[in-house]
Amino acid sequence: MVLRRGLRWIYNKIVTNTQRCIISILTAGPVPRHVAFVMDGNRRYARIHGKEVQQGHMEGFVALRRVLDICLRMNVHCVSAYAFAIDNFNRPKEEVDALMNLAQSKLLELCNEGDLLDEYGVRLNIVGRIELFPKALQEAIRKAENMTRQNNKAILNLHMAYASTDEMTTAIEDCVKFGLTHNIDPDTYFTQEEIDKHLMTTAKGSPPLDVLIRTSGVKRLSNYLVWQCCQNTQIQFSSIYWPDFGFWDFIPIILDYQRKIWSRRISA
Repeated sequence: MVLRRGLRWIYNKIVTNTQRCIISILTAGPVPRHVAFVMDGNRRYARIHGKEVQQGHMEGFVALRRVLDICLRMNVHCVSAYAFAIDNFNRPKEEVDALMNLAQSKLLELCNEGDLLDEYGVRLNIVGRIELFPKALQEAIRKAENMTRQNNKAILNLHMAYASTDEMTTAIEDCVKFGLTHNIDPDTYFTQEEIDKHLMTTAKGSPPLDVLIRTSGVKRLSNYLVWQCCQNTQIQFSSIYWPDFGFWDFIPIILDYQRKIWSRRISA
């Protein structure tokens, strides 16, 4: 037993040092400032492993912390994650209730043990229709956001009760209200740049989206950051279910990003 623990410690040490070395090499090249994840596959992961759906979502939150740590060690400035779509309210009530309870408990856990966010100076943003959530979850959201409000080195966006179409519609409505209130000529005011400024994600201080990753092999955006993906965003699809997604799945994506950046610079 002692020998087994010793071997496990050595193995973990080798893996950690190897990862640290790879990250050091990669960060010498171009690193995306903003990476977003569609965390897909929690339910299928649970079914394949004979677990309850709620357990799949629980392990999905563990994966989010793991991937966030990798991104922060690579100096990615902003990480966004699609945590709960507005359409997810249409799922079975027991699953929605379980997700609400899980989100509340994890946010409260973050308030009490915000080591990762504090270590890297990460500001937490919850982006979406927060008013649609139960009051207790809304309180947990406000508490978690306020706890990290002074952090300014990196950003974590959790898109909850979110839909890209809703974000774009709201941004246009806000533009119209602002223009009418300030009597601005619509021909000069209603531009793509002005609408972008009013997007919920942009208003939270997020830079342009460089890479969007969707797990589980599904190849669609599912109403997530559609506006942000319209120009230079590199969209990557992984066949790995989200709870299994980790370092060795992420590195090839970063290498592909760097290859395309170098190719663009050479041809410019």
